[in-house]
Amino acid sequence: MRLRALLETEGLGLRLLGGEAELDRPVRGVMTTDLRDPSRYLSGGELVLTGLVWHRGGADSEPFVRLLAAAGVAALAVGEAEMHTVPDDLVAACTRHRLPLLAVDTAVSFATVTEYVVRQVSGERAGDLAAVVDRHRRLMTPGPAGGGPDAVLDLLGSDLDLRAWVLSPTGRRIAGSGAPLAEDRAAELAAAHLAVARTGRRGPYRVVLGSTVYALFAVHALGRGAGPVEHMAREPRETALAEWLLAVEADPGDWPTERVDLLQGVTQLIAVERDRRDAARAVRRRLAQEVLELVQAGAAPAEIAARLRVAAPVLLPGGGPAPNWQIAVAALEWSRPRPAQGGAAVLTSLLEEVLATAGHPDGRASDRIAVAYAGDEAVALVPLPPGNADPPHDDGGDPALRPGDAADVSRTAVAAAARDAAGARSAADAARAPGAGDTADASGETSTGGAAAARGAAGASGAAGAVRVRGSGGARDVSGAASTGGGGTDGSARAGGTGADGAAGPGAEAGQDTGGAGRAGADARAGGRGPGLFADEIAAAVREPLAAGLGGDGRLTLGVSAVVHSAEGLRGALEEARHARRVAAARQGPVRAAGHHELASHVLLLPFVPDDVRRAFTARLLDPLRDYDTRHRAELVPTLEAFLACDGSWTRCASRLHVHVNTLRYRIGRIEQLTGRDLARLEDKLDFFLALRMS
Repeated sequence: MRLRALLETEGLGLRLLGGEAELDRPVRGVMTTDLRDPSRYLSGGELVLTGLVWHRGGADSEPFVRLLAAAGVAALAVGEAEMHTVPDDLVAACTRHRLPLLAVDTAVSFATVTEYVVRQVSGERAGDLAAVVDRHRRLMTPGPAGGGPDAVLDLLGSDLDLRAWVLSPTGRRIAGSGAPLAEDRAAELAAAHLAVARTGRRGPYRVVLGSTVYALFAVHALGRGAGPVEHMAREPRETALAEWLLAVEADPGDWPTERVDLLQGVTQLIAVERDRRDAARAVRRRLAQEVLELVQAGAAPAEIAARLRVAAPVLLPGGGPAPNWQIAVAALEWSRPRPAQGGAAVLTSLLEEVLATAGHPDGRASDRIAVAYAGDEAVALVPLPPGNADPPHDDGGDPALRPGDAADVSRTAVAAAARDAAGARSAADAARAPGAGDTADASGETSTGGAAAARGAAGASGAAGAVRVRGSGGARDVSGAASTGGGGTDGSARAGGTGADGAAGPGAEAGQDTGGAGRAGADARAGGRGPGLFADEIAAAVREPLAAGLGGDGRLTLGVSAVVHSAEGLRGALEEARHARRVAAARQGPVRAAGHHELASHVLLLPFVPDDVRRAFTARLLDPLRDYDTRHRAELVPTLEAFLACDGSWTRCASRLHVHVNTLRYRIGRIEQLTGRDLARLEDKLDFFLALRMS
C-alpha cells in the first residue's frame, strides 16, 4: 500500500506534519519502537511508530531520524499522548532527511494502526502472488510462448525474491532459478524430502541444512500423460520415489497461508511439465517394451535389428551409424508389512531417474533411455554412440560375438589356453625342483618363485574353461579370466588391490561392496573407465537420497551388462544384467548394484556361500591367528594381508609393513605353524585369500 492511501484512511487519526512530496512511498510493514537505535530491526519500507520515550532533548532527533532514513523506512508516525505535541527539532530533522512525518491522534492506539497496516500489506502480497502465478500459467503454456519450469522459478526469484529448484527423487537438478546448487546439497534435499514424504505427511516440509532453511514441496503427478504415471502407486513410500520436489530457500514458518497455497499452485504448474515429459517418454517406453518382448521370445536377430533401427533415431536423434547398446535391470522390494515387489509405474520411473542421475557428462540423459517392465523387473535399453564401443579385450571377450564367429573364437581361446597351461605347469614343476624354491630379487632378498608360475598355470587353466557359447540367439563370451600368465592379470586378483577382471583382493575392507569391480578392467584396457554405465557409479550417485526414501523396509537392486554392438548381443546382455542384479541382491544394504565384470570373478560366488559355511571356513583359517594376535599383539592377520597383496615378495612386504625382512619371515613362519598351511603353495594362498574376503 502507498503512504498516501494510509494517510487518507478514516479512523486512523493520522495527519501529515512533513514530507508531502514523498507520499507515494510503498509501505511494506509496520514497527513500534522507542529505542534510540532501532536500525538493526529494520529491513526497509516500514511505517515506524514511536511514543518519543527516546526523546530527552533537541539533540536526540537528528541521530534518530538519520538512522531511520538510512534504513529506508517509509515514514515516521509519532504518538502525541506523551508530549501532546511533536517537537520542532524532530520535524526539522525529518525535513532535512526527506522522511515523511505523521502524527497519531491520542484517541487511536498504535495497535489499531498496526493491525490495519498488516491486514492491508498481507492482502496486497496475496494479490501480487496471484498475479505472479497467472504469469506462470502463461509461461507454462505449450509452444514458443511457454518458458517451462525454469521460467517459473526465475519469476519466483525476480518477483518474490525466492531461490528455488526442481529436483528429481535422486537429487538430479531439473530446473532452477539461476542460483547455484551443489550436487551434494541437492542430494541432501532429496534425501530429506523422501524421508518425510514416505510417511504420507502433508507438505511443505521445513528442513534445515547447515544454517540454511528450506521449504520442500512434493510435485504430485497429474497422471494425464501416457505411460506408467497413469497408474502410479497410491502408497506414500512408493509414490515419493517417483515424484519431483520443489525446494525453496526460505522458512515456510514465516509465510502467510496465502503464500503457501500459491506455492502449492506453482507445484501444480510444474506437474504439468512433468506430465508433458512423461507423455514424451511413453514413446520410448513402448519401443523398449517391443524390443524386450522380441528378445525374450527368441526372435531372429534380423527382426530385433529392424526394431532397433526404429528406436535409434528416437533415442539418439541426428542419424548416423547404428549405436551400441547396454542393458540395465532393476528391482524394488519391500520387506514390511509383508514381502512385496515395487509397483511397475514407480520402478519404471525410478530407473529412468537413476540412470539419468548417473549419466556421464557426454549429454546422455533421461531422454536417451528407454525403460520397459517385465515380471518384477524394470529393464532399461541404453544407446551409446557408435564411437563409444569397447575395444576388444581379454577379460570378457567381445561383448556381442556373432554366431558365426563364436565357435572360431572359442576354439582359438581354448587352444591358446591349453598351450599356456602346459607351459605354466612345466614352469611350476621346475620351480618346485631342488634349488628352485626361491629366486633372488633385485635387493638380494628372495621371493617365492613357485607362486608366480602357479598363478600362470591357474590363469591358463581358467582360460581353458572360460569360453562358453550360448545359443544362436545371442552367442557371447562372458568370461573374465581368459588372459594367462603370472603377472596378476589372469583373473586371480592381487590381494589388497583389484585384478583385471575387477575382483577385489583381501586387502580391501572385509564385506565391502565391490560395485566398482569393473574399474580395473576398464583402466587396464583403455587407461580409463571407457564408455557406458558403471554399476558403482550408479549406486554412488543415488545411494544417499534413495536410502532415505527406502527406509529400513525397501531395497533397490540393479545389474548392468557389458556394451554390445548389435542385435545379436542383446539376449546375452539381458541375461548378463539379470545375473548381475541377483549378485547385487545377495548383498546387504538398501541400494546395491553389480556390473558384468563381477560375473567372471570369485565375487560372483561369495554372496551365495551359506553363512554357516562362511563362518566355519574363516574360523578354521583365521581364528588361530586372531587368538594369537590378541594374546601377543603380533599382527599376524595384517601381515598375512600384506604378504598376499605383495604377491609373496619378502622385500616389498617388509617395506610395506615397515619391518625387517627377518621379522616378516618369523611372522609368516608363525602363520604357517598355527594353521598348518604353506604360503608357498597356490592352494593355501587361495584359501587364505578367500577367508579374508569372506571374514
